[in-house]
Amino acid sequence: MKSNMLALVMMLVGFFIFSAAVFAGDIAPEQTHNGDQAALEQALHPSDLGLQTDHGADAAHSGGHGHPDLGKVLPLYACIPFACMLLSIALLPLVAGTFWHHHFGKISAFWAATLAIPFIVVYKGDAVYEILHIILADYVPFIILLWALFTVSGGILLRGTLRGTPVVNTGIILLGTILASWMGTTGAAMLLIRPFLRANDFRKNRTFMVVFFIFLVANIGGSLTPLGDPPLFLGFLHGVSFFWTLKILPHMLLSSGVLLVIYFLLDTWFFKKEGAVVPDDGEKKPLRLVGTYNFIFLGGIVGAVLMSGILDLGYVNTFGVHRAIQDWMRDISLILLGGLSLWATPWALREENEFSWFPIIEVAYLFIGIFITMIPCLLLLKAGPDGAFAFLIAAVKEPFHYFWVTGVLSAFLDNAPTYLTFFNTALGSFYAGMPESASVPLLMTDKMIYLQAISTGAVFFGAVSYIGNAPNFMVRSIAAESGTIMPSFFGYILKYSLVFLIPTFVVVTLIFF
Repeated sequence: MKSNMLALVMMLVGFFIFSAAVFAGDIAPEQTHNGDQAALEQALHPSDLGLQTDHGADAAHSGGHGHPDLGKVLPLYACIPFACMLLSIALLPLVAGTFWHHHFGKISAFWAATLAIPFIVVYKGDAVYEILHIILADYVPFIILLWALFTVSGGILLRGTLRGTPVVNTGIILLGTILASWMGTTGAAMLLIRPFLRANDFRKNRTFMVVFFIFLVANIGGSLTPLGDPPLFLGFLHGVSFFWTLKILPHMLLSSGVLLVIYFLLDTWFFKKEGAVVPDDGEKKPLRLVGTYNFIFLGGIVGAVLMSGILDLGYVNTFGVHRAIQDWMRDISLILLGGLSLWATPWALREENEFSWFPIIEVAYLFIGIFITMIPCLLLLKAGPDGAFAFLIAAVKEPFHYFWVTGVLSAFLDNAPTYLTFFNTALGSFYAGMPESASVPLLMTDKMIYLQAISTGAVFFGAVSYIGNAPNFMVRSIAAESGTIMPSFFGYILKYSLVFLIPTFVVVTLIFF
């Protein structure tokens, strides 16, 4: 009871502090209409999966009523609800676990309302537009893609004898790291996490296994093609050639190699410490995949995402938000592919695969709060030198600056707009006044080290926190549901990211940047 009251007090204090700060602001709503629209419309507003492809469609179709760049007038304290949302995810499961488990959806809605209500009161129609935009253009496609991949991969079952020895586990993570660049980090993670967990169901210490799975399969492995991770897909849409990302192969090999060696040593040490004995299940059954027709649906999902980035079929206005027709086609295709997987796959097979809807429901509830409370942070970031983050962006000059600043922001914010912000910062610094069609090829060649730094920072640092990249939280949720004890939000960062990831990134910096 005390923990429940503590949680309620924390939430109410946060609400009143933020509301008082907003209503005490000295910027009147009408002043926002004098802002320069160019910066806002220049950047995409992509989701964590890089699915938005409208290239400033709202500006082109606004009928002369443009939306001002609120990032130029928003105060830094507008990010308080986002910080409170993260703190709730980090602390409430520890101090009020029962309350969190039963009410995490309400808590997410509470923080979303804490941002949305004062935001709309102060900025009126412009705030409504930003909220609708992030829901329709970012959150909806984000959840649709996650749901489709979760549903389809849940219909693929690996039968047979597979036991999680250090060699086997390292091999599974290596396979996922390779697959991630070609079927996406989310696709590879959803495909392999269940077999990985079942193979290790006899092991006592599984937490570190899932964490390294997140590091490599759900993040760093997706760095070699635009299909791998959203920022790279966004770069592809802005003129970076499809196979240019192979230029960061050395960075990926170094990071993956270091982490895989560390993982193997840790797994070997724990295997011996546990006195683990591989269970004797009698006759070893050969490995075989069941539900392989779901690979057709999986290929269809990858194809639909790629199609949405290549085709240009015009735009459609939905509640004032202009979205590309091909984006709606992609979303509808993903729903159909997920539905076909549900129809074609016997539910008994999914039960044998320990499939349930809870992980995707948890992600959907929590990320609506994250997406809405994140709006001011993204607007401030997109405002560049004209916003409250100007001091940070102005300090970015050297390649290692681009790597670390892009990375740290990507660990907690949407890594796609973070990538685009510093992509445009680099273009403006080196090729001011040149059209994108001429400047991007030069950035890919003459200033390649800067694009490498931006790309690796946005992709690699997604592994630093649970919200750094879309599949991280899904993997955590699936693992927790299977009985694996997962670290808290801060526990993940302090015990694993700071200990293993950050030193690895320091080595990458010293060698490449």
